[in-house]
Amino acid sequence: MKKLLRTGAEAKIYSKNGILSKERVKKSYRIDAIDDCLRKRRTKAEAKLLEKARALGVLVPKVMSVEKYSIDMELVDGARLKDTLDARNTTGFAKKLGRMIAVLHKNDIIHGDITTSNVVVKEKEIYLIDFGLGYVSRGVEDKAVDLHLLESALLSTHSTLKDKFFGAFCESYKKEYSDSTAIFVRIDEIRQRGRYVER
Repeated sequence: MKKLLRTGAEAKIYSKNGILSKERVKKSYRIDAIDDCLRKRRTKAEAKLLEKARALGVLVPKVMSVEKYSIDMELVDGARLKDTLDARNTTGFAKKLGRMIAVLHKNDIIHGDITTSNVVVKEKEIYLIDFGLGYVSRGVEDKAVDLHLLESALLSTHSTLKDKFFGAFCESYKKEYSDSTAIFVRIDEIRQRGRYVER
């Protein structure tokens, strides 16, 4: 019997016999034909991103099968980084994540929701999960926003570790993605926009 693990805004997550099933839920406020099209398209797109990331050597769940609205994938049995991050392991995990995201960005994959809730720690390795908001883009703005969202998430959930984590993350990211200068210039611009709006 399938076990419901959690319910998100876009999907329900189940587990059974080492398999994780992500089923995109119907949205009652959308016209049926549009809802059907969106769920099919987003399900297919997420599976493709996972497969491409895995082919690039990024640790992500292995896709087993894809149906109209659902993806069956490997269940990565570990703890969320959100629940295990502390002052002792911050730098190591941040550098690993920095390399992973740099590999994705070099290949124009935008994750769309980089948070410590979407990183699973298993046997000292980290796996990136939930590409449900991901897409493909060569845009500097999109890559900068991806990183800025991580920075904002760290401030919200790990405020005392935020500077240490994001610093180590960016250092590792830049080493892996040598042509990333424009992305960090854009991050500064995004921060300035945020400060302007706050005023």
